[in-house]
Amino acid sequence: YLKWEKFMKKIVKSLNLNSKSKIAIVASPYYKLIYENLLRGALDELSRHNIVSDIVNVSGALEIPTAINLLKGNYLGFIALGCVIRGETSHYDIVANNSAYGISKLGLEGICIGNGILTVDNIEQAIERSDPKIKNKGKDAVMALTSLLLIKQEYSI
Repeated sequence: YLKWEKFMKKIVKSLNLNSKSKIAIVASPYYKLIYENLLRGALDELSRHNIVSDIVNVSGALEIPTAINLLKGNYLGFIALGCVIRGETSHYDIVANNSAYGISKLGLEGICIGNGILTVDNIEQAIERSDPKIKNKGKDAVMALTSLLLIKQEYSI
């Protein structure tokens, strides 16, 4: 963990971020507690590195890729935060698969996105993964984004 922290500081230091370099957190507050946990983890990590961000909320995980696509010219990169919990119908599979596909497709088009959309079997798993004191997937999404931004910068993409 400490090695990763040092690596993260090095990555952020290497990025040429200025006051106009903004990140958008595109998030779904569908599950309020999970949303708050993910957001807190992401915002804490961004503020530790003085990275400026805006928060854009959408109704559900399925809308996150569309919102990112609509905003893509306005931000340096994106953090996608949301949660899909398995239920009794195939809706889970549709939302989980299509939101992941949308995020991946945008990434392959050159948009830097840290994916923090949780896909879990139950609320307990969602709480554990989102809680900044346990698994902190909001922070992980920030770390994923910054590593992609560094690749984009280093190779002038």
